[in-house]
Amino acid sequence: MIRSSRKFIVEIIAILASIIIFWVPFYFIIVNAMKDAKEASLMNLSWPSSIHIWENIVEVISVRDYMLVRAFYNSTLLTVLSIVIMVVVCAMTGFVMQRRKDRFTPWLSFFVLAGLIIPPAIVPTIWVLDGIGLFKTMTGIVLVEVALGFPFGVLLYRGFMSGIPREIDEAATIDGAGGYRLFFQMILPLLKPVTATIIVTSSVSIFNDFTNPLYFFPGSKNATVQLTLYNFTSQFVSQWNLLFTNILLITIPPLLLFIFFNKKIVAGMTAGSVKG
Repeated sequence: MIRSSRKFIVEIIAILASIIIFWVPFYFIIVNAMKDAKEASLMNLSWPSSIHIWENIVEVISVRDYMLVRAFYNSTLLTVLSIVIMVVVCAMTGFVMQRRKDRFTPWLSFFVLAGLIIPPAIVPTIWVLDGIGLFKTMTGIVLVEVALGFPFGVLLYRGFMSGIPREIDEAATIDGAGGYRLFFQMILPLLKPVTATIIVTSSVSIFNDFTNPLYFFPGSKNATVQLTLYNFTSQFVSQWNLLFTNILLITIPPLLLFIFFNKKIVAGMTAGSVKG
């Protein structure tokens, strides 16, 4: 009885903490996105005296020659390209690292873990991208996003791959399947749970990325959704109602993605940790 009551109290505390940490700020964004400029400048949680959400949305979308529309296109293209490359490269690397056992395997594991520990260097990366002609290009920022998400993806795939029997590899090899056929036709379809996890988590991370596009993909035509926040805030004047409307618009897609695929994320993470 005492144990169940303690568990109930812990659950209530967790629910209240989630409300305070996540839902109160989200409510703050919504109510201020509904206000006009004068009311939004008060920066409070009060309900607006009149609703201006539609006017704010129209103004946010049309500002600077529909910059937000271009930003959504850039962010979507960046996210899709990065995820496709990341899934293929991370899955292949995780497969090789899990199946191959030789003196180089510990070194590969070390370098993958180093990618999680060592922070990225901004200036040298810009210098390298500029030297190979990829600075301010979609290809360059895609490679940066793939490189940053590579260690996490490899570790998840490698942990999940350990639960796939080696007999599948041997049977496919006996039937005459080569390395690529073995991987893409036999192994990759079995990785759907962890692939879904990587797709959702990395998509939200890349779509919401602010610093990497700011440093490696500058320019008004190259703006991503997070960089459009600069349109409504400056040193002297800030249009808070439009700023919160912009935040609301760019938050909805990843929020819906996370809500609909939340169970797949948990399943993929759990399967990878248990089987690894």
